[in-house]
Amino acid sequence: MDFNEFEKNTGLNFSDKSLLQQAFVHRSYINENKVSGLNHNERLEFLGDAVLELVITDFLYKKYTDKAEGDLTAYRSSLVNADTCAGIANQLGMGDYLLLSKGESKDVGRARQYILANALEALIGAIYIDQGLDSSKDFIERNFTPLIEKIISAGSFIDAKSLFQEKAQEFDGITPSYKTMKETGPDHEKKFTVGVYVGRDLIATGEGESKQDAEQSAARSALSARGW
Repeated sequence: MDFNEFEKNTGLNFSDKSLLQQAFVHRSYINENKVSGLNHNERLEFLGDAVLELVITDFLYKKYTDKAEGDLTAYRSSLVNADTCAGIANQLGMGDYLLLSKGESKDVGRARQYILANALEALIGAIYIDQGLDSSKDFIERNFTPLIEKIISAGSFIDAKSLFQEKAQEFDGITPSYKTMKETGPDHEKKFTVGVYVGRDLIATGEGESKQDAEQSAARSALSARGW
């Protein structure tokens, strides 16, 4: 696979092109192509995840000198989560270079987003090995940190489930519970509807492509319903 266009568009220049390719190799591809001679990207992902968290933590610590640890943790979580990573991977055109099994290549739902997020972390790991921490930091700050002001202004760093639990315990003395009310769609592209309850009372429902997303959506709706 020719990565010249990808390197040009992303401002990268790998000395070891095979390392760059490995960042895009999903385990499912190896399972179907055992004689390919390639390695999957999971070890690179493990490394890249740590590098990403370090760089983002350092950036936030220096930029927001007046913020408490809890705020910084929330900001970091919003920057390094799977949704943000998948969005950046899509912007970089990484989906065009993924090496997947025939089954995985047909998936356009939530599973594909996780694959893209993991590939982005693997790419960061590959940059770190090939070019060192400074180049990794440059790539991360160029692609991640411009998002932080938008995230803060939109309030999307807030964990709605945690906030609703805190408020429900404060005002009702009860820990909310979540129940999956409906699942629709094929296995590779399911939609979930989840209800959030305080005691026996259904407060709100939410939808999402995973149970976690649906619970967050339900919690946001519940916060609005309760005026919290």
